[in-house]
Amino acid sequence: MKMRDYEYLKLGYEPRNNIVCLFRIEPAKGLSVIEAAKNVALESSTGTWTKVGTEKSYMNALAAKVFSIKGNLVKIAYPSALFERGNVPNILSSVAGNIFGMKAVKNLRLEDISFPKSIIKGFKGPVFGTKGIRKIMKIKNRPLLGTIIKPKLGLKTKDHAKSAYESWIGGCDFVKDDENLASQKFNEFEERVARTLEKANKAEEETGERKAYLVNVTAETNEMLRRAQLVKELGGKFIMVDIITAGFAGLQTLRNANLKLAIHAHRAMHAAMTRNPKHGIRMIVLADFARLIGVDSLHIGTGIGKLEGSISDVHELEEEIEKDSVRETQLRLKQDWHRIKPVLGVCSGGLHPGHFPYLIRHLGKDIILQCGGGIHGHPSGSMAGARAARQAIEATMQGISLKEYSKNHLELREALEKFEKAD
Repeated sequence: MKMRDYEYLKLGYEPRNNIVCLFRIEPAKGLSVIEAAKNVALESSTGTWTKVGTEKSYMNALAAKVFSIKGNLVKIAYPSALFERGNVPNILSSVAGNIFGMKAVKNLRLEDISFPKSIIKGFKGPVFGTKGIRKIMKIKNRPLLGTIIKPKLGLKTKDHAKSAYESWIGGCDFVKDDENLASQKFNEFEERVARTLEKANKAEEETGERKAYLVNVTAETNEMLRRAQLVKELGGKFIMVDIITAGFAGLQTLRNANLKLAIHAHRAMHAAMTRNPKHGIRMIVLADFARLIGVDSLHIGTGIGKLEGSISDVHELEEEIEKDSVRETQLRLKQDWHRIKPVLGVCSGGLHPGHFPYLIRHLGKDIILQCGGGIHGHPSGSMAGARAARQAIEATMQGISLKEYSKNHLELREALEKFEKAD
């Protein structure tokens, strides 16, 4: 492949007003990392596979620049002028587009990304963020507790709403739909929203606590907007969106509608891009774009539980969690991004009350702890399961071991007896 090295390779360059991407590049057979890196830079900016007669000298300033190579880790700087203001699909089509299918790379992974202030200014970010969610819920100093209705599919609307009510009465702050509940015949959206929000209001009156329903509005973009508007009209304050399957363009449209609803972001399908450590996109990058657009809470994983990335022994050295992508993503969501508010991380996926001390110790109190089966699988039912989870938070915040606290709290004791055997 013919190209001018001085355009795309500039080792030692100091980026200013550039998007910077960290790639892990495994070159194709017969190519060096340098050659593969130059191919990535040209394909994702101003170049193509051969010299063309339409090139102009003024384009040189727009060329992406490979400025650091350490083993297989390559940093590439992209001038901000390459991108349209406030357009996430445009950015991703460049830095994470055709390059993953190039013959010049055997494997390619976008490990991290950073944005200059000029790019950040083009986005609105969260309406509420961490502090705003706490203000809505009137919860100041403890982790927030959520559950997912289980079974995730199949329940009729009345049973869905009943399960939500029992969870709120037991002590949950949030109840949410699962990622694949939309508006199926057995549980249509309009009736589900109305009935479940009624139960939320009833639970608020009975407990004196704020209760929130995170209903899944994911659909074709116009329909998604209609559903979100209905939530607002019925008095809801939160919505949930499957941000990967809905797409970042759909998410931007929803955020820019400015409905003043907190957006809870589910990351269903992310592992198609994030799970392979050699190829794809790391979760922290997807989290960055979700925050730029403006989600208020985002699933970040657990470090334990049922999903990939779990730590099998929750008593492993504390240093291990510092290396874990869950902790790193949470820290990124709190990073100072000028006027862009921090996002509240959500731990979810195979959790039960026995996991809470570990998660709170390593992730802090600015977290939503979310259990599905870990609440609804309680031997005494969903209400008892929610009580057990709330008791686990109370014990941890008071510095009391769950074993000790469970001596005088039956629901927690039953939960520990059941779930810790399954770990």
